[in-house]
Amino acid sequence: MKMFQFSAIALWFVCDLLVVVLANPHYPEGMYRFDRDSHVTYSYKYDRIGEVQKQCASVLSASSELRSEYSGITGMKGELSFVNGDWRQDGGRFPIMPFDADKSPGTLSEDRTPLNLVSFWVTDVDHAHRMKKLVPVNGLMLMGITRDGNFVGNAYDGNPDFKLWPSHSQLSIPFQGVYTESKKNGGERVLCLLGNTMLPTREADPANPWEWMKNPGDIPLSEDDQILLVLHYPLTFTLTNRIISGELRSLNRESNSKYFDVVHISSQLGKSAKFSFGSQHVVSKACNPYPYKDNFTNDVISVYKGARFCEILEEITREKPLSVVPNWRCNGTDNFCSKLGPFLSDKEIKSTDGGFQDVKLYMQEVICEQAASNGNAGSARVSTVFRAVSPSENQYTAAKRSGPNNMSLATEGIWKPSSGQLCMVGCLGFIDAKESNCNTRICLYIPTTFSIKQRSIILGTLSPINNSSAFFPLSFEQLVIPTELWNYFRFTHPNYSYSKIDLAGIVLEKNEPFSFTTVIKKSLLTFPKLEDNEAFQDSLSLLSEDLTFHVSGFPDPMPNVMAPRVDIQMEILSVGPLFGRYWYAQNGTTGEQETPYHANAAEYTEKQLLMNVSAQLSLTGKGYGNFSVLFLEGLYDPHVGKMYLIGCRDVRASWKVLYQSYDLEAGMDCLIEVVVSYPPTTTRWLVNPTATISIESQRTDDDALRFNSIKLQTFPIIYRKQREDVLSHRGVEGILRILTLSLAVGCILSQLFYIKHNVDSLPYISVVMLGVQALGYSIPLVTGAEALFKRMVSESYVSSGELENSEWLHVIDYTVKLLLIVSLLLTLRLFQKVWKSRIRLQTRTPLEPLGVPSDKRVFLCTFTIHLIGYVIVLIIHGTKTSQKPLRANTYVIDRENSHSVLGWATELEEYSGLVQDFFLFPQIIGNLIWHIDCKPLRKLYFIGITLVRLLPHIYDYIRAPVPNPYFSEDSEFVNPSLDFYSKFGDIAIPVIAVILAIVVYIQQRWSYEKLSQILTFGQYKLLPSFRYERLPSKSSETELVPGVNGGAANEKEQVDVE
Repeated sequence: MKMFQFSAIALWFVCDLLVVVLANPHYPEGMYRFDRDSHVTYSYKYDRIGEVQKQCASVLSASSELRSEYSGITGMKGELSFVNGDWRQDGGRFPIMPFDADKSPGTLSEDRTPLNLVSFWVTDVDHAHRMKKLVPVNGLMLMGITRDGNFVGNAYDGNPDFKLWPSHSQLSIPFQGVYTESKKNGGERVLCLLGNTMLPTREADPANPWEWMKNPGDIPLSEDDQILLVLHYPLTFTLTNRIISGELRSLNRESNSKYFDVVHISSQLGKSAKFSFGSQHVVSKACNPYPYKDNFTNDVISVYKGARFCEILEEITREKPLSVVPNWRCNGTDNFCSKLGPFLSDKEIKSTDGGFQDVKLYMQEVICEQAASNGNAGSARVSTVFRAVSPSENQYTAAKRSGPNNMSLATEGIWKPSSGQLCMVGCLGFIDAKESNCNTRICLYIPTTFSIKQRSIILGTLSPINNSSAFFPLSFEQLVIPTELWNYFRFTHPNYSYSKIDLAGIVLEKNEPFSFTTVIKKSLLTFPKLEDNEAFQDSLSLLSEDLTFHVSGFPDPMPNVMAPRVDIQMEILSVGPLFGRYWYAQNGTTGEQETPYHANAAEYTEKQLLMNVSAQLSLTGKGYGNFSVLFLEGLYDPHVGKMYLIGCRDVRASWKVLYQSYDLEAGMDCLIEVVVSYPPTTTRWLVNPTATISIESQRTDDDALRFNSIKLQTFPIIYRKQREDVLSHRGVEGILRILTLSLAVGCILSQLFYIKHNVDSLPYISVVMLGVQALGYSIPLVTGAEALFKRMVSESYVSSGELENSEWLHVIDYTVKLLLIVSLLLTLRLFQKVWKSRIRLQTRTPLEPLGVPSDKRVFLCTFTIHLIGYVIVLIIHGTKTSQKPLRANTYVIDRENSHSVLGWATELEEYSGLVQDFFLFPQIIGNLIWHIDCKPLRKLYFIGITLVRLLPHIYDYIRAPVPNPYFSEDSEFVNPSLDFYSKFGDIAIPVIAVILAIVVYIQQRWSYEKLSQILTFGQYKLLPSFRYERLPSKSSETELVPGVNGGAANEKEQVDVE
């Protein structure tokens, strides 16, 4: 009856396990869906129009009849709204809101300058009640003080509210009022509105109006509906008439605590506003005659002159900053050379001494109109705003500002395909009708020729038109981003000009002397090369893709103390004649593109041997600030997988630093040699798939620009075709897992057949040993850990949707789980038979309990020994941690999610794998305790299962190593940092496991008495003695046979149990 209950419980457990394993872990899509497209309809009120007309009497008195052609609701909402304008208050006696200058948690905003920003949206236009001179409207204003970049730039619920947190204050004010037009100032559009909000309450003391901020808690607010907003818009936006201005006033008396000083608001036209190009007389001041003669009009570089100029310009400048080039050629006074062109330099900019580090320039609101000219490229008219951003400002927030000030330059100009020059005139800050601030000339180009000293996708200069605003010409540029080349050159054909190939040949001769190793490498290994079966342009593009990698790295050799991680980006710009990727040239001729390169052997033989390459190497990490970007050019040898390159780094800085450096090339330090070694595309399982990078300066020791040699090794990289190999690699490991589990199933089945004919030895099989095996089969089913082959190299290379979505990999995974369940069931069945045989034996001989095998002492001995082993592992681990504290605090990554794992728990998980490898250990202890004189285990069983446990270690030993010093937990059970899972462990564990199998074989071949005689030397016995009275095997046999000494009752009991 007990055995029936046990079988029922075991069956229930397995069924439950099947449900857990095979059930779909994904929830129905609709269970946790949040509808983002749900819109809330707001009901806008116009119950204060009478009050508005009273307060706006002065505005309405000057209004004129509305134009019949003015835009509809959508047009008005866009044209009259602006984002991130500026605001300021006069006097300062009655501020409108407080500001908490403390640092915002999780930001680096303590040194940034607070920005007073204001946004306004027209939220509703009531055309149904339109009058002759006005239209009722609703609006929302959001104003605040911020330096953490979190200023909300959208109209959300429209509720009056005030929010305050460290480094940020924000006040929202809904308005209702009227829209009208006036002929003042050459024609303008006016909004006059009344608003209501919850103002922060000021204290009575004018010197300290926000005393309540010292006591954290609820913010005291006062409702106020006496707020008047008047905004003035130009009727037509032009270069000199583009400012949006306004005032926010309190209609309360000064004695009222809700009163605040007048708030002045300023902004410029937004993207939705209509701009009118009509300032040719101003543009001619800067661009007549056209083109303006500068350093770039001497055919030094080729520039774009095609029909897609506007598209390319808008794409390049969209929310991307331009870098300001240092005034390194300036030789004037300090004040003259440290000026940021026409802009007003603040303290942070002046502190750069003309180096302009971290100073950015944004092109905002680019409006470009290019005329068609019978299929040819026509001239274009361009308007934009150049905004300089100081290092003290939050770049993201500052880049979206629209207020005019001394850091903004409104421009308008012309571009003609004859020269490719965009020439514009710039007007600084607030522009008056006299155009007195329009004294800056801007010349901008989009290059199509690149070289090691010219890597800019856009470049230009700001220079003074006359001496009244003299400054040293300010250059700006935007470096090419290789990953975005397809955006820039969809409609043009850029090219690269090589100039360092001869010097790169010297680097090759120095680093690649003739040797036997090189000959072997060339003959046996294959590296990235041109594809024989592809067209030439395709081959170049695919090779460029293979040579590009983005991966983390570490110093080579790895120092004893953990060094900061470095992120490495190796971007290939050009290979041979191809710049970028193949799709840039798809609009060109196809004659050569359709011909495989090997078809013209004579022409491409030299290209196959050594190929010209250019690249861009970026190093990001502590200690690599001087090498943020290296421009590279040189040779690639596809036979050995090495690049021999000359590197140039931008060292342009203040004229104070570089005026004595005469060996620079356009401000570049090009005395740098770089060698990049790629791993082979073949034998990835036997060769470490990592790249190495060597960077050396050729300057003398006393040169200020010299640096120490840098050697880096990357984490494993993967080539284009090897992405499929990763799938096949995982598939191979899955197939190996299936084969080994199938072998385990066969071994267990053989043991089950074996005990049918050897029933006398059945009670002497250790149930602790079977429990260890059952645990090994259960853990992968419950936790999802990999079975047997735990360190899957594929997961250390890539974690992509391809691996997760591969159908045949799912089939393999389910097959593995099915085999695990079968192995678990067979092991439980073997456990059941052993347990039944012992119960039956104990029932037959109740007066001889010591003669029945028991695993109590086996369990205690096994548990004690493994506990001691685990403690020793913890002690060794703790010793290593104390010796290398930095290494102990490395990152711990569990595949997808980063988390912190306790050291003891990690060691316990890994040690459990070791316990499974030594599964025969409990059987050896049992054999000693029970004085066996039989063969309880079949040789095929214990040798086969031992082989199953050893195959993963053999596989780990022969496959390619994957060093990863920063992510030490590559799987759930195997950690290479532990000795028993290192290369030494992959040898030591199989040796010990084989020894255990040999010991079991010897114990079963000779009886305990014979072994005791052999291992007795004089008075010393090597085998321990246990108080155990072994029952005769004959008795055991007869007791297990129905009908003998038991009669019909015993036979019935056996049938019931079976």
